[in-house]
Amino acid sequence: MAADRLSTRCCIVGGGPCGLMLGFLLARAGVDVVILEKHADFLRDFRGDTIHPSTLELMGELGLLGDFLKLPHEKATSIGAFFGNQEYAFADFTHLPTRCKFVALMPQWDFLNFLADRGKSYPTFHLHMRAEAVDLVNENGRIVGVRATTPDGAMEVRADLTVACDGRHSTIRERAGLKAQDLGAPMDVLWFRLRKEASDPGETMGRFTAGHLVVVINRGDYGSVLS
Repeated sequence: MAADRLSTRCCIVGGGPCGLMLGFLLARAGVDVVILEKHADFLRDFRGDTIHPSTLELMGELGLLGDFLKLPHEKATSIGAFFGNQEYAFADFTHLPTRCKFVALMPQWDFLNFLADRGKSYPTFHLHMRAEAVDLVNENGRIVGVRATTPDGAMEVRADLTVACDGRHSTIRERAGLKAQDLGAPMDVLWFRLRKEASDPGETMGRFTAGHLVVVINRGDYGSVLS
């Protein structure tokens, strides 16, 4: 079966925060963009769920902040932690010269769904779910697009520009022959949910000792715990 062929100015591989934000900004500027996301939805837990003041400032500049903050979220105006038995307040966002002087704690899938929904309001924004990029289209030493698989068969996207936003184990980076520099992180992290009790503190906080750490991120009715 012949591959379904699309043509666009920019093909973005990966529908994470980077890929969707880039796609939204390009479509808003009138640039035709195709985003390929291999999953059927964005509902995957234990990812970055902090929307920082700088990102909230950008949402304000784009005219999206009011609607965005209607989504369920928690506000962290400061972050503290215990080092040994001593508690320190090491981040205070209330002095920032931004609209929002806090970090919004929100599941990443809510952020991504919001960007996708707003992107679809532009005719040049084309998000394809369950479309997994598997290779690059190379003609005479020049990358001219991407080959992908979908439930309906093969897809080929021809593009003036291809952007790899498909994560730390990027297929597109590998196919392009680009080498990543692995800086390493000599630790394993256990990430899990913990039901909150009424007596539990509401703020995001951490505890650090020699060779050990635990961080609790407030998600309203439960805590997201890294250990």
